[in-house]
Amino acid sequence: MSDFIGLFSQYDVIGAFRVNIELTLWSSLFSFLWGVVLVMFRISPVSSLRSFSSGYVELFKNIPLTIIMVFMVLGVFGQLKFQFSDNFDTNFFWLAVAGLSLYTSAFVCESLRSGINTVPVGQAEAARSLGLGFFSSAAIIILPQALRGSVAPLGNTLIGLIKNTTVAAAASVATETSSLMSTMIEFNANLVVGIFLMFAMGYVIIIIPVGLVTTWLSRRLAVKR
Repeated sequence: MSDFIGLFSQYDVIGAFRVNIELTLWSSLFSFLWGVVLVMFRISPVSSLRSFSSGYVELFKNIPLTIIMVFMVLGVFGQLKFQFSDNFDTNFFWLAVAGLSLYTSAFVCESLRSGINTVPVGQAEAARSLGLGFFSSAAIIILPQALRGSVAPLGNTLIGLIKNTTVAAAASVATETSSLMSTMIEFNANLVVGIFLMFAMGYVIIIIPVGLVTTWLSRRLAVKR
């Protein structure tokens, strides 16, 4: 037990979880914004925008996240020489955020589209009768109602994103939980079960409140029809 407790002084476990939480916060913000754009394209009357959104969603839903992360490092950084910062750790952090955002936005789009399907068709027809264009009616009338109906799927997407941040190790983010756990197990093989349970419980502590909050919000904001 003393050896296990000593791991906390030797390794920054809390700091590793903090990196994953930061990855989640930034990625959730960017993926939500891009997901909103994608879903607007998806329901747009312009066929080229619908085709782009549909193709994007199908592509990124079916590409393994690890491949996207590796591409961000070897392709975007290694071949295209694109950098967010001169600092390697900061640069790889934002490359991971970009990869997570591109991937998760496809699922955000699908979650929002499920919410849009709950909005009665008459709402859009009423908006058009008032003289509102497509983007105006979508932004003012349809999307606010769709958000209320998509809280639960968006919550599930957020939970998936939290767990997916562990793949940031493939983007050379060396200070996050999966990298730290691998290092700890490598040098403390006799404590492998305890180390695994420690990180597993850490994610349980993070994810359960998110699930409870999204469940409460989905019931609180549900539209009674």
